[in-house]
Amino acid sequence: MSGPYVAPLAARQLVVEVGGRRVIDGLDLNVAAGECLGILGRNGAGKSTLLTTLAGLRPPAQGEVLLAGTPYPQLNPRAAALQRGWLGQFQQDPFGASVLETALAGRHPHLGRWDWESAADGAKVREALSLLGLAGMEQRQVHTLSGGERQRLALATLLVQAPGVYLLDEPLSHLDLNHQMAVLRLFSQLAHTQGAAVVMVLHEPALAHRFCDRALLIHGDGRCVQGTADETLTAAKLSELYAYRLRQISDGDQRCFIPE
Repeated sequence: MSGPYVAPLAARQLVVEVGGRRVIDGLDLNVAAGECLGILGRNGAGKSTLLTTLAGLRPPAQGEVLLAGTPYPQLNPRAAALQRGWLGQFQQDPFGASVLETALAGRHPHLGRWDWESAADGAKVREALSLLGLAGMEQRQVHTLSGGERQRLALATLLVQAPGVYLLDEPLSHLDLNHQMAVLRLFSQLAHTQGAAVVMVLHEPALAHRFCDRALLIHGDGRCVQGTADETLTAAKLSELYAYRLRQISDGDQRCFIPE
């Protein structure tokens, strides 16, 4: 008989503070396998800080974050990297490297201390680059990429890492509409067809409603509202969140929100 279900990512009575200000107060959160969660809030509300905490890269003021039921302090960095991948807001490249070399870094958690990347690792990289529209650019120097190309390379590197939990901070930054939709479809498919747990910080409520199963609204004063995308992403709740009145327009199952 199998034991009780353990969520790939969970937070228990999580408290997050920024500069002495409590932005998250007592958050209980479970992100299930096969689920996509969107995080929304105003600038400075603590979205990125929360995501960094969920990634184990910043200790909480109180409470704990668990990967597959294990608190981060009990996991070494490599064990954590095998389970969760994190995309930060900004990509830094202090040293020159090719697109291929940069993406191969995603395979490092899977390699032993003295191992070299294999042909199979290279194949995974080329597949990820193709999925992100970067095929044929393997030998380009990373410093020659546009902002959108560099963002897609960061996403490809994350795919190569192949974690069970994806934490994406503004994954649509620098992307045009075509690539925004492609990225959202890609990670939605990872959740719904491969059982990944995906958490994304997004700024567009309509896209969050279309591609996320659940939403977490962060008010920045400790309050959080979470629930299904349908019940959470409404004109009333979003108007309160952004402190600006929004009007909802529906087209079948899809919604958009227009400032009044």
